[in-house]
Amino acid sequence: MENTEQSHVWQASAELNDLGLPKRPAVQAMKRGFFCRCPNCGEGALFNRYLKSVPECAQCGEDLSHHRADDAPPYFTIMIVGHIVVPLMLAVFLVTEWSNLTHMAVWLPLTLAMTLLLLQPVKGTIIGLQWALYMHGFDTRSDPDAMPEGYLPREASAEGV
Repeated sequence: MENTEQSHVWQASAELNDLGLPKRPAVQAMKRGFFCRCPNCGEGALFNRYLKSVPECAQCGEDLSHHRADDAPPYFTIMIVGHIVVPLMLAVFLVTEWSNLTHMAVWLPLTLAMTLLLLQPVKGTIIGLQWALYMHGFDTRSDPDAMPEGYLPREASAEGV
């Protein structure tokens, strides 16, 4: 079944070429996002506060307000930090005879610090990926505020129940 509608929020990269969109380098955009730089030019700052992204790049003018990096960065950050801290904690537990209080005094602050340090770069990486794949309004030909076909607002769906 062929879909000719052009207002998709996301397309697979093979389909992007069919739509005439220029291919954007995803790995480069993600690296730039990780270093909190604009995924388009790599020069402008991506954040103006800790997790508050800029609406547009001060260097190249790229509109960055379309991103939807809300819930994914904390999930990925927890997964990354967990995969680092848990093996370290288990290794130290097997080699040393620390008390439970010592373990808490070491691992809780380390986990918190790593989480807070990684959250912004992970969010930047997600924004870079969304930009590279033309997701969530980064495709200038689509309406970023358009609702998916068949979408019913909560009020309308609650009335029908």
